[in-house]
Amino acid sequence: MSQVNTAVFDGRAVIGERQEQRAYIDDISPIDGSLIARISDCTDREVDRAVALARSTFESGVWSRISAVDRRKALLRLAELLEENAAELAELETRDMGKPIAQSLTVDIPGAAATFRWYAELADKTHDEIPVTPPGSTALVTSEPLGVIAAITPWNYPLEIAAWKLAPALMLGNSVVLKPATQSSLTALRLADFAQQAGIPAGVLNVVTGRGSVVGDRLARHPDVDALTFTGSTQVAKSLQVAAGQSNMKRLCLEAGGKSANLIFADTAELRVAAAKAAFGAFYNQGEVCSANSRILVERSVFEPFVQLLIEEAGAYAVGDPLDPDNAGAGALVDEAHADTIQGFIGRAAEEGVVRCGGERLSFHGSTAYIQPTVITGLPDDHELHRVEVFGPVATVQAFDSEDEAIALANETEFGLAASVFTADLARAHRVSQRLVAGTVSVNTVDALGLTTPFGGFKQSGFGKDLSVHALDNYSALKTTWIQFG
Repeated sequence: MSQVNTAVFDGRAVIGERQEQRAYIDDISPIDGSLIARISDCTDREVDRAVALARSTFESGVWSRISAVDRRKALLRLAELLEENAAELAELETRDMGKPIAQSLTVDIPGAAATFRWYAELADKTHDEIPVTPPGSTALVTSEPLGVIAAITPWNYPLEIAAWKLAPALMLGNSVVLKPATQSSLTALRLADFAQQAGIPAGVLNVVTGRGSVVGDRLARHPDVDALTFTGSTQVAKSLQVAAGQSNMKRLCLEAGGKSANLIFADTAELRVAAAKAAFGAFYNQGEVCSANSRILVERSVFEPFVQLLIEEAGAYAVGDPLDPDNAGAGALVDEAHADTIQGFIGRAAEEGVVRCGGERLSFHGSTAYIQPTVITGLPDDHELHRVEVFGPVATVQAFDSEDEAIALANETEFGLAASVFTADLARAHRVSQRLVAGTVSVNTVDALGLTTPFGGFKQSGFGKDLSVHALDNYSALKTTWIQFG
């Protein structure tokens, strides 16, 4: 399958328009080790120019002060352009980070388009407030765009998570500087092209590529950035908090790491369905999902039958050629270095537990960035695989004997992004969900999310919410205008 000649892809940053490259980073595909593009290796200089341009466009009102209906039209057109160019974008996404082309084409690109469409339709349907005040006065409470938004996005869902952040920010009238992950910048750059084609003025959406230690840090410390939204690791999220505090106390929305638990109770109506869902929760997208349900907790009376079913269902995520449109399983990990890290986790776990399936390192097209989905049992409760975010196709399975024990094990983590519960008992579903410390609890399914529901975590999984109307709070502030006339 080849829709786009990625060997000559334009990897230049977009600061109003494409910028000449002074230095570049080789973008290597994990699929086969080939050079896809050379992306701009931006510095503080480019970041400062992008922020200044974003501020200029915001203050000019060319986007911020046009009607909500006009912003709606432009964002709807952007959604259409993503759909019209889905084949190109899907191939860029797959070549960049290794996921199967079928998933990029049917899930990621349509999901990004749907996000822009959903927020576009919301643009002219929000409203302000006139609260009760004493006689002789009127107060207006208006929601105001913040100004310049910096967005730092991860490599696992490059276009879709960018859409989660850009769509509400742009809908409100903000200008944005987007820093995509170094490993997967290509669809973000094309998004900026399509945004201008859709009628969003140049300079409203800028894409500055480069290293997080340079570009990301400068955005976090920049005194003229009003808010920063981020998805990535907890370690980086903490550094962004420090940088924001040392600069201008910019508003932060941080969606950080996770180590989500999946609780399987013996009264689950269909154990095989629970196993199939558990496999999806642990192995979809090569396990490179922040909310992956990689800690599976199973009531002891059904432990071994469940493990056998999970091993069978893991086969649905067997590694295949990412560019094969018939591959419905897994693709490459984001790069060979990441595969080395995951292989290290598996090797250390095999010394203390039992690898029940998977764990094999495979090679396709000369690349070794492939690992089969892995199920591990028998690890001690304090093992690193119960605590550390692996971000790969590795699931641990532990037994529990009581509801209280299951909840305690699930909550015994520094993270609080997501959790799942499988039970046929409605009272238990409510009781357990209430006690789990997680931003989203999925009952009789895994990793449930939608455009209408907020997504984000507790504890060291961060704060602030993507998706739903609640995401608007990240990019706007309430202003009270009190008019005294009596």
